Amino acid sequence: MSDVTPTPGADTRPPVGPTYGFGLYVHWPYCTRVCPYCDFNVYVAKTRDTDPLVDAIAADIQSHRSKVTYRRALDTIYLGGGTPSLMRPDQIGKILQQASTSFGIKPGAEITLEANPLDVIGADLEGLKAAGVNRLSIGLQSLSDSALKFLGRDHDAPTGRAAVRAALKVFPSVSIDLIYARPGQMASSWRTELIGALALGAPHLSLYELTIEERTAFGKAAARGDLVPMGEDAQADLYDLTQQVTDAAGLPAYEVSNHAAGPSFQSQHNLMYWRGGDWMGVGPGAHGRITVDGRRYATLAQPRPVEYLANVQALGSGWGGADALGPLDVARELVSMGLRPVEGLEIGRVEALSGALMDRDKIQTFVDHGWMTMHPGRISLTPAGRLLTDALAVELSP
Repeated sequence: MSDVTPTPGADTRPPVGPTYGFGLYVHWPYCTRVCPYCDFNVYVAKTRDTDPLVDAIAADIQSHRSKVTYRRALDTIYLGGGTPSLMRPDQIGKILQQASTSFGIKPGAEITLEANPLDVIGADLEGLKAAGVNRLSIGLQSLSDSALKFLGRDHDAPTGRAAVRAALKVFPSVSIDLIYARPGQMASSWRTELIGALALGAPHLSLYELTIEERTAFGKAAARGDLVPMGEDAQADLYDLTQQVTDAAGLPAYEVSNHAAGPSFQSQHNLMYWRGGDWMGVGPGAHGRITVDGRRYATLAQPRPVEYLANVQALGSGWGGADALGPLDVARELVSMGLRPVEGLEIGRVEALSGALMDRDKIQTFVDHGWMTMHPGRISLTPAGRLLTDALAVELSP
């Protein structure tokens, strides 16, 4: 690799690693049903004793203490899935206590629990708060009963609204997920739905365009011709409409799909991903990124719960593998993630990893097209550019 003269204004910290955040991701693999759009590592929950899996996750967290060589308390914890709101407060408390014992949790650390609306309605919310959770992310997905049926959800729109209101009485930080750009969705109906969601008062919205993944039920339906995804131009129009409505409501985008009422409500855990921080991934199928002695490792836990349990019992760890990433792989990942947030990406970090200068002519072309802005040592996407995030990341990757 060629030598690179540091870019003026570049960050002098290591290119990636825990200085950009240190988190824990816990994957709970069970759901009451598998939604037709879901491509995650999930399994239908049956009547079973889940305490052994909780014990295994706790043991897996403990095993990471010997693998993570630096001493740093956790900035964020995210319990995702799957449907982690199916866990009891005492089970969540056990996992969080192990994280605290093994690594420490910074005062005021963001601790998020993903939750389905029906679970929120029936949950001991005060118990969840006492266990350590301080942020709920609710899978509302839609405020239209017909859309919820199409999406395979097990709640209706009134239940979704009630869940958000109940959560806000206990947790000041609540996020809601919505899926739009559904087949045949009209701009007027999406505007009404989005305004209704904003009126619920949650300070964070994650607004995702429906993606049809090949392995999902929707993917198979699309392959048969039974489902026709929305065209790209119509999706782009709805994306523009989304920005207009959320900007006017005081929840502007701080990332391609995420909106917040201010910096204090932005997802610190996701920002850690986008900024190139480190995180431990525990639970069946969980991914992680750990930096050890200057090398970046991609970890993957065994995906099937029975295999994960067996791995923990036999080896003390749920890891199915830990691959050392080369500098170019890390640089490309940093570009693809770092362009997503509005704050943008430090050029010098990419150049330090790749050993080569980023293409200034391409950057200038993207600036001229109105897709990107250039700051001293940093690039960031405009609202128009965020529509092209993946394509621009490929163009700029070393």
